[in-house]
Amino acid sequence: MEKLILAAPRGFCAGVAYAIEVVDLALKVHGAPLYVRHAIVHNEWVVKSFEKRGVVFVEDVNEIPSGSTVVFSAHGVSPAVREQAAARDLHIIDATCPLVTKVHKEAARFARRGYTMLYIGHRGHVEAEGTMGEAPDRMILIDNVEEAEAVQVPDGPLSVVTQTTLSVDEVEKTLDILRRRFPHLETPQKEDICYATTNRQGAVKELAKACDLVVVVGSQMSSNSNRLREVAASFGVPAFLIMAPDEVQKEWSRYKVIGVTSGASTPESVVEAIVGRLLEFNPNAIVETLQTVEEDVTFLPPRDLIAQADAAG
Repeated sequence: MEKLILAAPRGFCAGVAYAIEVVDLALKVHGAPLYVRHAIVHNEWVVKSFEKRGVVFVEDVNEIPSGSTVVFSAHGVSPAVREQAAARDLHIIDATCPLVTKVHKEAARFARRGYTMLYIGHRGHVEAEGTMGEAPDRMILIDNVEEAEAVQVPDGPLSVVTQTTLSVDEVEKTLDILRRRFPHLETPQKEDICYATTNRQGAVKELAKACDLVVVVGSQMSSNSNRLREVAASFGVPAFLIMAPDEVQKEWSRYKVIGVTSGASTPESVVEAIVGRLLEFNPNAIVETLQTVEEDVTFLPPRDLIAQADAAG
């Protein structure tokens, strides 16, 4: 290895940073145990670090003792889950990414207007389940282009909404098919794929052009991390998704230029550890950053939660 190129932007997006800060503040206010419905973000390092501090992650709010505090993860939940939490008298703190909340509101608005919705997303993904729960009788999941070609819809108004962490290019292919088949299809005023997903995919495209191999640091659970690997591989370079330094392979040392990026829920400390392992191939390798766009998006936690945490010291 002669050169190591780091993609920018990479790593934490505003929604992930927001969700992590919400859990931090909730721990200060309510102490442990603190219950979180689903992994707060799809990253094992983040989850394990919170578990060490007394956070308990559950998949079903019925597992939480009545009257406890629950944090909803960045991926969002369906109205049915909110009703279950209310029935157990749980105190809800919502860490849903505001960009996911935007899609929920779009779905609810289309449903009120009598639309059938085509939801472009990954079957079984927690974000998809939450959004589709806004109008389960009016939403049809489209997981791939084959399903876009085959789907049948009832007569009447038709719209589309999208999971926020998908491949920009794949969504466009799916939308092209749906627009061809259903010319009356309505789309949201602003696209649903989040800015961070778009920016990171744009960055990894440029990275793949400049490198002989691309390493994406992220969890196998992470939709956006998997999409980054797929985008890099689409440019004809070997691309790997790893989460720990011991996953770095010795044979990678034969590649002259290695690129590194990371998913939106990956801590920078994990990236640094993997970069350190890669530099063991050649400690004198040139290290560069490939900057494609500057990001300045931030989401502030609820004011009342900040005030309570300040009061708690």
